[in-house]
Amino acid sequence: MSHQDVQIAQRRANFEALVALGVAPYPSGFARTHRITDLVAEHGDRAAGDLEQAHVTAAVAGRILGVRSFGKASFLVLTDGVARVQVYIRQDALPERDFAAFRLLDYGDIIGVSGRLFRTRTNEFSIWASGLEFLAKCFVPLPEKWHGLQDVELRYRQRYLDLIVNPDVRRVFEVRSRAVAAIREFYLARGFLEVETPMMQPLAGGALARPFVTHHNALDMDLFLRIAPELYLKRLVVGGMERVFEINRNFRNEGISTQHNPEFTMLESYEAYADYNDVMAMIEELIVHVATATLGVGELEFGDCRIALGRPFRRLSLREAAAERASERLGELVSPSDLRVADRATRIARRLDVGVEASDGPGKVATKVFEALWQESLVEPTYVYDFPTEVSPLSKQRPDDPDTVERFELYIGGFEVANGFSELNDPEEQRRRFEDQLRQRQAGDAEAHAMDLDYLWALQHGLPPTGGVGVGIDRLVMLLSGCPSIRDVILFPLMRPRAE
Repeated sequence: MSHQDVQIAQRRANFEALVALGVAPYPSGFARTHRITDLVAEHGDRAAGDLEQAHVTAAVAGRILGVRSFGKASFLVLTDGVARVQVYIRQDALPERDFAAFRLLDYGDIIGVSGRLFRTRTNEFSIWASGLEFLAKCFVPLPEKWHGLQDVELRYRQRYLDLIVNPDVRRVFEVRSRAVAAIREFYLARGFLEVETPMMQPLAGGALARPFVTHHNALDMDLFLRIAPELYLKRLVVGGMERVFEINRNFRNEGISTQHNPEFTMLESYEAYADYNDVMAMIEELIVHVATATLGVGELEFGDCRIALGRPFRRLSLREAAAERASERLGELVSPSDLRVADRATRIARRLDVGVEASDGPGKVATKVFEALWQESLVEPTYVYDFPTEVSPLSKQRPDDPDTVERFELYIGGFEVANGFSELNDPEEQRRRFEDQLRQRQAGDAEAHAMDLDYLWALQHGLPPTGGVGVGIDRLVMLLSGCPSIRDVILFPLMRPRAE
């Protein structure tokens, strides 16, 4: 029998002994007067004499994270997941059964305690217990000390355990909650309407990604889990909802990395009579607002970098920046026009060891060159704008350059945080783009966009000039919390099943 098995057996024996005492094994509730967090905030700084004179009593509940005994006196440390309080236990201060129950408690058990507040001789803020109630048994021994990232997989698989013993983890998700609230506040203050669109769709659209497929039995039809809400949100703009946003869950059947999880959260917003320049200005405001509302400062600490969020953000034209960095790497002049010609662009990419496919057009090659040479160095907030039409099937073309669209991506910390554009509202051009995507799909591109005839029919009713954007909430929270992996900011990231 392993050491853990021995401990589990002892804990079960303690549980059975508690039941034999007449203690309810799983009571329905506990009437507490304070959360531990509130109790510490309200009274934790009061002096010993003040507490003694006021004779403040409290009833709190929490998990045991420490047990110490000193002769006739014992101490427990209770936590509500945020704050901790010490509980002073004396046999002569507790009812007989409560003290007997105390002696059967284990590290990790959940209890309720009532008593008066005081400070010990060492000036420790404490509760002098006059009552103790058992609430739930922790049968599996908790680690006495947590080694954080030394067991990353266990943290992700057993997030409940991570939250119990590592308070920093909870703070990450408090940051996430505040960030989402700040995003919602920002948009509502600007007259946007929050909406919900389908998560199961007959066509996977709104992004270039491989979808998950499911089946509806009653209708006997395949459906796709949403890869983006874009096309439904733009249908709403067609219908007269001029400003809409959605904080949405998306699902993409693709690789897992420090920046990618198959299930993730996005903000998408659309505003009629705006273009991509208007949207860039708004997103600058949003990022600064969220950072200030969440952290209280207009800068981020990410890895070894301190990132200032001063406006305006830097801007780089995609082809110009790709040509500039390619010239530096190759030691010869590469012009933006070289990246507009298929054979020239392909030769340049291969000399730079950038992987390209035979079916890639010059626009896709130029984009791959940019991402390979620039992406990781874009730590300060930077807008990359004017993307090739080939890689932007839903974006409006520039009037003076049909091979370029009015699109931007925002990079912070070395990865993409937002993607937006002036929305394509010409139904005939949209049909041509979808047809081009179908040809790419037939050539083997599993992420090419599907033909969405219903969306084309919606465009026939007139989509006003519209600016749209998607912001990766998980990645934004990574930056706000200083977490290096997207799994650190998702409570239950997808994991491969483990052989038991």
